[in-house]
Amino acid sequence: MPRTPTALGEAGPVEGGVRGDAHVRVELSGSGLRLDLRSKVEALYGDAIEAEVRGVVERFGVGDARISVEDRGALPAVLRARVETALRRAGRSAPPSDLPSVAEGTARSRRRRSRLYLPGNQPKFMVNAGLHGGDAIIFDLEDSVHPDEKDAARILVRNVLREWSYPGTERMVRINPGNLGFEDLEEIVAALPDLLMIPKVESAEEVRSVAARVEELQAQRQIDRPLWMMPILETAAGIEAAAEIAKAHDRVVAITLGLEDLTADLGVAKTDEGVESLYARSRVVMAAHAARVQPIDSVYGNVGDEEGLRRWAAASRAMGFVGMGCVHPRQIGVLHECFAPTPEEVEKARRIVAAFEEAKAAGRAVVSLGSRMIDPPVVQRALHIMEEADGER
Repeated sequence: MPRTPTALGEAGPVEGGVRGDAHVRVELSGSGLRLDLRSKVEALYGDAIEAEVRGVVERFGVGDARISVEDRGALPAVLRARVETALRRAGRSAPPSDLPSVAEGTARSRRRRSRLYLPGNQPKFMVNAGLHGGDAIIFDLEDSVHPDEKDAARILVRNVLREWSYPGTERMVRINPGNLGFEDLEEIVAALPDLLMIPKVESAEEVRSVAARVEELQAQRQIDRPLWMMPILETAAGIEAAAEIAKAHDRVVAITLGLEDLTADLGVAKTDEGVESLYARSRVVMAAHAARVQPIDSVYGNVGDEEGLRRWAAASRAMGFVGMGCVHPRQIGVLHECFAPTPEEVEKARRIVAAFEEAKAAGRAVVSLGSRMIDPPVVQRALHIMEEADGER
């Protein structure tokens, strides 16, 4: 008679038709190692799939199990993540993987005009995310992940971060708030993301506590590279503490706000005009610039309203924001256009800089352009516009 399984673990979507993923079921049974594989590409890649599965099983030290894999085109990183999750859910543990990360790190002051949110437990959105041309992608472990799938999401994101390259795109991870967020850090930090988004921040101490744990984990793994932070302000208390949060730690490179949660906290409706959030957004802009970090606006949720997005983005730039979040790839190009200097702004900036250089060469203390005097802040603004324009080419 077959022995009753002592433990069972499953991972990956059960329903059919989910591309780029796999469903894995593990039964720890004490009857040797047996692998049952179903895949449309088994004839071509069956041996490679089996090797990937066995590699994870060996790392966990499992010798007695029945492992069923229904493959739907999962890439190796996804397959390994699903097998690992199933084994962990069956009660097994393993040392961290020693796979090297493909990450190179990003600059503190890099452009962050757009950041595209990706659900942290859906690899089908991750495969080609870098092709959309966004300044950043966000692997979301918070709102887009069901509470029962938090463990699977962080394991998947860790594997993807370590193995998939997104050239020219900053790789962000939005962790969960509170203790769940610290569990995320245990998995994510060693995979070398470029930036952590910390949700629902209401005090500088919350940022510092996350930074302290990051530093502990980096020291344990001998990681010597920056891991930036972007606190998200989503409550009235967070908005009121914006100035302290923006300068809470030198890892903070930007602050942003979440309007859905904020308007819920205020008990008001979110409108297309944004009157209800004008104070909050203004406060974020002032706090960020005072702390010399980047102010990033929230997302524009109506994907089908491109003109509405353009109006909102133009207003955001006019307020002093340098970028926004995206909920769909089609929003990226619009944001890059809206947050870029206009040809008229660039031409005016060139004239200002040229007048400044001419006055400097002639030894004149007073700089003018036509009938207008030009002071140093105006020149600095012009130089910034020219740098932005050069970055567009």
